Amino acid sequence: MGYRQEDLAAAVGVSRQTVIAIENDRYDPSLALAIRLSRVLKTPVEELFLLEWAMR
Repeated sequence: MGYRQEDLAAAVGVSRQTVIAIENDRYDPSLALAIRLSRVLKTPVEELFLLEWAMR
């Protein structure tokens, strides 16, 4: 959607490092953060995050 990491982080109230960690699959966000990301990016949570248990 054209967001810079810094802008996305500011929009959801986390650090740029947190956004990087989520992008690199090194951090699983809380449900509240996942919902904030979903709203900012106008994308359903299930499209943003692949849940391992859903693949079984």
